[in-house]
Amino acid sequence: MLWFLIIGIIAGWLAGNVMKGGGFGLIGDLIIGVAGSFIGGYLFSLLGISTYGTIGEIAMATFGAIILLWLIRIF
Repeated sequence: MLWFLIIGIIAGWLAGNVMKGGGFGLIGDLIIGVAGSFIGGYLFSLLGISTYGTIGEIAMATFGAIILLWLIRIF
């Protein structure tokens, strides 16, 4: 559980930097990263992409968090 939260924080922070946003703080980045990991996992499974290891998990969660931030900024 703790590892999942750490990956969520890292993914949220990376997504905030990629999207050139100011970030949402530690809690906001955690929420964006954790939600992004679910979105990324769903999208990767639809595309048939498998990830392995910590780097793969962070990449998948970051991809999902970027999609989530993009959707948030549209609305």
